[in-house]
Amino acid sequence: MTAVTDTLLNALEHCGMVEIDGLHAFEFALDVDDNLHIECMDGRAARHWEFTPAQIQAATFDTTEQNWLIRDNVGEHRLVCLGDVISGDNDDDDDQQDA
Repeated sequence: MTAVTDTLLNALEHCGMVEIDGLHAFEFALDVDDNLHIECMDGRAARHWEFTPAQIQAATFDTTEQNWLIRDNVGEHRLVCLGDVISGDNDDDDDQQDA
């Protein structure tokens, strides 16, 4: 899980998926202005969140709930960083098949 001393930005750099307000999202990225965009589907409805660099920096880690608390103009959101970044290097699999 995320270490208490990490920043949210650092945690995002090392996760493969986020959970925001109970919804899982694979689509998340920083734009050229370092705004965080998160998109996912909630049933048939597309959901989108956008956070500024200041909001990302102000996010705090809740050690009890093991999630990040981040605020935007709408209110407070709970964000969980899940999984590791997946590598595109599959050379190890080829070596095992050739052996």
